[in-house]
Amino acid sequence: MARAFKIFLIFGCLACIFTVASFREKNDTCIPQTLKQFREDSKIFAASISTLDSALQRINSAQPQTITDAKKALVSSRLSYKRIEYFLEYFFYTSSRIYNRAPKNEIEEPYLEYQELAGLQYIETMLFDSIPETHKAVFREQTKLLGLSANDLSSLLYKFGGTDKHILEAVRIEFVRIIALGITGFDAPLLKSGIEESLTALETLKVVLNPYLQKNKGNAADVDFFLNQSISYLKENPDFETFNRLEFLTTCIFPLQNHFEKWVKTSGLGDNKSVVLNYNAKNIFSKNALNDRAFSGAKGKNSREEIILGKKLFSEPLLSGNGQKSCMSCHNSDNYFMDGLAKAVGFDQKTFVKRNTPTLLYSKYQHSQFWDGRAKTLEDQIENVIQDPLEMNGKISDILTKLNAEKYYQKSFQKAFSKKSTDKITDKEIYRAIASYVETLNPYNSPFDQYMAGKKNALTENQIAGFNLFMGKAQCATCHFAPLFNGLIPPLYKLTEFEVLGTTKTDNLEKPENDPDDGRFTFRPIKFYKGAFKTPTVRNSAKTAPYMHNGAFQSLETLMEFYNQGGGAGMGLSVPSQTLSTVKLNLTDQEKKDIIAFLNALTDDLTNL
Repeated sequence: MARAFKIFLIFGCLACIFTVASFREKNDTCIPQTLKQFREDSKIFAASISTLDSALQRINSAQPQTITDAKKALVSSRLSYKRIEYFLEYFFYTSSRIYNRAPKNEIEEPYLEYQELAGLQYIETMLFDSIPETHKAVFREQTKLLGLSANDLSSLLYKFGGTDKHILEAVRIEFVRIIALGITGFDAPLLKSGIEESLTALETLKVVLNPYLQKNKGNAADVDFFLNQSISYLKENPDFETFNRLEFLTTCIFPLQNHFEKWVKTSGLGDNKSVVLNYNAKNIFSKNALNDRAFSGAKGKNSREEIILGKKLFSEPLLSGNGQKSCMSCHNSDNYFMDGLAKAVGFDQKTFVKRNTPTLLYSKYQHSQFWDGRAKTLEDQIENVIQDPLEMNGKISDILTKLNAEKYYQKSFQKAFSKKSTDKITDKEIYRAIASYVETLNPYNSPFDQYMAGKKNALTENQIAGFNLFMGKAQCATCHFAPLFNGLIPPLYKLTEFEVLGTTKTDNLEKPENDPDDGRFTFRPIKFYKGAFKTPTVRNSAKTAPYMHNGAFQSLETLMEFYNQGGGAGMGLSVPSQTLSTVKLNLTDQEKKDIIAFLNALTDDLTNL
């Protein structure tokens, strides 16, 4: 090959627990049929790569049909991959990364291992270049790499150690993958083959599930009905840009999931190794869809006393160096837990902090805190802010002296942490108490949430159209993932994503300038992190202007146009590591208005917080 490809082991994968056998294939389970199907589909996938290679080598811009043929061949390979995706990405995650990961330079954390560009999505980006034949050498090395790997897929099954429960959990996760990635076009934003790919994935799951449903009747008929209904809906509505995602979710795949979960429980085949996903939730947009204990360092359910104490400390000026500033000063509960400023006023009241103050609503549901992700937990973030000279400038020894001298706090900390009256308050208890309060700021009561809970008059027609655009043509949901609409990456939700958008210094898009903030690169000096920032939630975004890490955008209208033009690089700025697609979205004025209408529908009622 022209260059070596290095695919490194990735932390947190499910694959490693299955590659060593706990038992051989058993005849009293449905596993032999599943493995037989995987072997057959793997051969089809490998053959499709050979066909793709030939099509790519025939490309000639002077003959447009050759490019069309190559795109069709790529779609065919992608569809073939979708037949093995549910199985491969569950049992052999590390091996799967070569085929279908995002076409951008990635640093896999926490081990900071670099993965070179590879796979079907990478081929897609080059195939859509203005002169794609210039990439023929790279196309060849890519197809050679993919072909060699695909031809060896069956070897992964040597002494396979999975169980029927594992197979069915892989199906569960594929449902989530279809909802949050498949129908949004995450895997193929240029080919726009997401609906067809979701159809293939569901048709494969039907084949996989059939012997299980035959063996364990229960409410199998209901599962089969909604599986067929979901498949039929995808077949009858194949156009990516006009696909009614909200209707598909609420009338097809959510009922399918619900009946599937009932069947799994009655069959005694339930298992949950995903850590984050809660299979007992009604759907992915339910308040309990994600396991609370998987986030923000929480060790369990916070006590009422702990939360009450944290709320008091949140507005306590004793935590600051001058006794005048509190967490509430910037994260104002009357202003959706932010301050409405481009950048918060600093401790000395004369300067400003480096970045915009984001809302704390739903901040629990991420695996990194701050715009640059330098804190892993809310406790770490709170400690950093309290002691930061630019923010609260609190001296922890002075703070502890003051709090220990207050009878109210002595008793409150004793109740919250089951302390003896002689025990002193500690700094860790302060951070945990405040974090306990912040972890409750997840209202999930917006009009959108009400709609998803069954109140069908909660959304207007424009808001419904906006949701479908957000999840489809506008590609918003390929970074702001469902259900939090933030950078929490589905389907396992075990990582928080960072993106390089080429955010401009101001919101003057006619004369764009590069913003000088290096973002995550500042504390992790890896070139691909230059200008990288965490993807925040867009829940309550209608109430939390200004936007972006620098607070440069004053309105959702201007922000929408920034994305419509392909970010900084799309407007002609030099942003070498931009991860946002530079392809213009070509949204109409009405489409932009509809998306903003949907964002308004994500506004929560904070009355009871």
